[in-house]
Amino acid sequence: MKIKEICGYLDSKIPLFFQESYDNSGLQIGDNENEINSLMISFDVTEDVVDEAVKKGCGLIISHHPVIFDKIKKITGSSVTDRIIVKAIKNDISIYSAHTNLDVINGGVSHKMASLLGLKNVRVLSPLKDKLLKLVSYVPVKHVDNVRQALFDAGAGEIGQYSNCSFTSKGEGSYLAGEFAEPYIGERGKIHYEQEIRIETVLPFWLKENIVTALLNSHPYEEVAYDIYKLENNYPGAGLGCTGEFAEPIDEKRFLELLSVTFNSKGIRSSDLTGKIIKRVSVCGGAGISLLNDAVISGSQAFVTGDIKYHNYFEADKRLLLVDIGHFESEKFSSEIIYDLIIKKFPKFAVRFSEINTNPINYF
Repeated sequence: MKIKEICGYLDSKIPLFFQESYDNSGLQIGDNENEINSLMISFDVTEDVVDEAVKKGCGLIISHHPVIFDKIKKITGSSVTDRIIVKAIKNDISIYSAHTNLDVINGGVSHKMASLLGLKNVRVLSPLKDKLLKLVSYVPVKHVDNVRQALFDAGAGEIGQYSNCSFTSKGEGSYLAGEFAEPYIGERGKIHYEQEIRIETVLPFWLKENIVTALLNSHPYEEVAYDIYKLENNYPGAGLGCTGEFAEPIDEKRFLELLSVTFNSKGIRSSDLTGKIIKRVSVCGGAGISLLNDAVISGSQAFVTGDIKYHNYFEADKRLLLVDIGHFESEKFSSEIIYDLIIKKFPKFAVRFSEINTNPINYF
């Protein structure tokens, strides 16, 4: 299989549009046209991971954390990143990463955390903003069902847990076909009036091109009139962190024990116990302290993330229990998310997990 088949599929399921501006997700090293017989999934990419891929005959490594973050002006082997790049290229190993875009998608890293904890009624904690558009077009009455379905099939009409969302209203359109026009109905040189349906539907901006193409291909008119508006609404289908509820509330000490066992976290740090029973919990994989206020507003009694700094614990101010389970511990299950996506599409392709623990932090 060519690398571009795997990467193209992952790009569609974990859109690169979702990644933060500082990030570098996607294919970083390698040729999209290369043929591979197997791939390996790893949390990070180290020199040992590249050696493992070579040994196992895996031509592609898919990681959560990218190898290349900063601009590279020279490759001399003087840094860890340099040595990884050189070793990968010498051994014809390609590297693809899904980082902050995997954090943001529905079913991504934070949702995995919530699932492992057994949380119910899970929703995005901080939905994406300024990512929605509205499409408006005008369609002859007898073609409206066909056009509307084409838009839905292309990804339009998703609002939270609802799909196939649209609004229609009736009206009368008019046009005067020019000398070289090929009108669907009516005659050149004569004004024509047609009963039409105005269709309105929402779409995420990264699907704009596909959805407009679907409109043009399904619409009967030679020239299709349509408008696209930018919406200020939040996009509830994706965003950072998530929040959910336990079926049965638990006390704080039992909650900390649950975190330790579930994430195999050997160095949990927390703010002062609040004395509250924990029902609602917010989580964010990696470094998610920026979502502390979102967690408070959500009504959570606890917020779980990684990489919390000293002064952040004061900010909890007994409004909730703030817990750091570790960056690696909160995100390590990202490999399982990637594996499940690939196997669903390519069930017979050889996909292996790296056996190397890449966590650079040790506990004494």
